[in-house]
Amino acid sequence: MRTNVPEKLLQIVEEIDAHGQANLTRLTVLKKWFVCPGRLPAFGLWVARRSAGRKGTTKGPARALLDEVRVLLRSESTPINRRAAKSLQARARNFQNEYDHHRWVSLRIVHCGPLLLVEKGLALSLGEADTPSAGYQLAADFCANYDPRYGNSLNGPGRTKLLEIVRFMFTVEAREERESR
Repeated sequence: MRTNVPEKLLQIVEEIDAHGQANLTRLTVLKKWFVCPGRLPAFGLWVARRSAGRKGTTKGPARALLDEVRVLLRSESTPINRRAAKSLQARARNFQNEYDHHRWVSLRIVHCGPLLLVEKGLALSLGEADTPSAGYQLAADFCANYDPRYGNSLNGPGRTKLLEIVRFMFTVEAREERESR
């Protein structure tokens, strides 16, 4: 089903171009797009693939986990092994299962951002987090970028990631249209 959500994301890109940044809450328009069945798991897998495949400075056990995810998710055309995905998702969660306790809150310490995105993406694809809000939060985490001028917002690299999401959305909508015929 075709929606106008990709166009709204393109408007956010235009805002970034004009002002240098946009607020992360602008991504709430994605909730409407995630309501259609099948889109949330597909988005979770897509983010997990993108996050595991990014070249970066991740080393050691985190890199090994990301490599395992990349091998598991290497082919988009074949269904994933759910048992292996669930195991990797649990291992990614346990790898970063350290909390810093403050007066009224416990803060999770994240050592590897891409591994957190993989964990959340696999949770979406496995149906563990199956609300449009979870999809919006994953998109916000995927696109957010810290810049001292703007804080944590959509800027610079987030703009590029937004365009990648728009391409993903157009691909999914085109596939849905082909399948409905």
